[in-house]
Amino acid sequence: MNQAKVGLLPFYLELYDETVPEIRPDIDAFHEKAAGKLREAGLEVVDAPVCRLEKEFLAAVKMFEDREVDAVVTLHLAYSPSLESQEALKRLQVPILVLDTTPDYVYDQTTDAGKLMLNHGIHGVQDMCNLLVRNHKLFRVFAGHMEHSDVMARLAEAARAAGIVRLFCRSRVGLIGEPFHGMGDFQVDFGELERRFGIETVRYDFTEGERRIKAVTEQEIQEEYQEDQAFFEIRPQLTRQVYDRSQRTGLAVRRWLEEKQLTAFTVNFLATAGSNPGLPVMPFTECSKAMMRGIGYAGEGDVLTAAFTGALLQGFSDVTFTEMFCPDWRSGSAFLSHMGEFNYRVAVGKPILQEKPFPFTDAENPSVAYRTMKPGRAVFVNLAPLGGGEYLLTAAAGEMLSIAGENSMEEAVNGWFRPDVPLERFLELFSQTGGTHHSVLIYGGSLECMEYLADFLGIEKRLLVP
Repeated sequence: MNQAKVGLLPFYLELYDETVPEIRPDIDAFHEKAAGKLREAGLEVVDAPVCRLEKEFLAAVKMFEDREVDAVVTLHLAYSPSLESQEALKRLQVPILVLDTTPDYVYDQTTDAGKLMLNHGIHGVQDMCNLLVRNHKLFRVFAGHMEHSDVMARLAEAARAAGIVRLFCRSRVGLIGEPFHGMGDFQVDFGELERRFGIETVRYDFTEGERRIKAVTEQEIQEEYQEDQAFFEIRPQLTRQVYDRSQRTGLAVRRWLEEKQLTAFTVNFLATAGSNPGLPVMPFTECSKAMMRGIGYAGEGDVLTAAFTGALLQGFSDVTFTEMFCPDWRSGSAFLSHMGEFNYRVAVGKPILQEKPFPFTDAENPSVAYRTMKPGRAVFVNLAPLGGGEYLLTAAAGEMLSIAGENSMEEAVNGWFRPDVPLERFLELFSQTGGTHHSVLIYGGSLECMEYLADFLGIEKRLLVP
């Protein structure tokens, strides 16, 4: 999980340095305190010197560009005339997060009149934001006192979203096989994905894949087995022959991910057909382990959702690709599953590793690990193509249920998500707006973060709330 990186851009007025230089120590202390609060909120801060004149703002923005910040946080230390910063802000290609705050919590009739000079930054915020609107810049305003409100937490959530967006737009997604024939909802022209978001698709070369598989050594497989013995609950019926052939393919896929510097990948399980020597076994466990390492994944050749999962994994650790399968009308929940791929970080206890029949092609049976998904608050989110270069993000918060007693689904990826919206309404709205059958589940996520994600990507959003 990556720490979001923001540039802190402090605004001031040269005239005040000339006419009231004695307040500058208090101004600098406010600047330093704000930087510290941003760091306390979990952000990496690239702090610029106090900016008063156009050349100073331009120099600060150049530094932010060089340091590749995810967003820029503006802080008005006092009033600052907007035309001094306009050209610098117009150059920014990342979201602008306006921190609208002041040093003092109370400013009433008993306040010392001299405090006005230290607490009128909102005056400059209003001047600047008008020009941001007129210049069609992407920005969000976060108002509140740094110590007596949730303003820093809200701003940090937006910064996290900006970091996710930045990584999403740099995705390199590996594609093993072709997208599943006939599944139309997630399929998008790869050229469009690159033009619209910057997502690069890297196709798997099966001839090279065969060479990588042959290059995997017995020692590498044994080392993986020793790690897996500690990590998994291994069923006695799983033979080393089945385990070894699965891990040989999985380790070769892992090497491919590393060589190609991929941020995500997707596998169509039908690519194993014809005893394909470049993919003789469906690498279920490697798909799942990759998500544990922060590599995105989606099934059936879904490049878009794989890229989305990979980017979300940089903002949150407990993220998994998933699908809704069946409604449980009585409990108001949806059964979540997939053939054999899920992030083991979201499992309750040790995943159970076993041999699993694979009737879909003539490939040999793989080893697969299953477990129930852990209970807790989560956000179910979907990124859907709508055609014509348009996309929709749909998100709903809810509860992953705790499962006690008998569970006949334990030999499958399994979990039940109860949205805060009544299930009937959730399903209606989800499909009415075009949600696809490939989605992502985020433990610890928030609808606010998903809203910022959509806004920063410049796409439509639908937040399903009660």
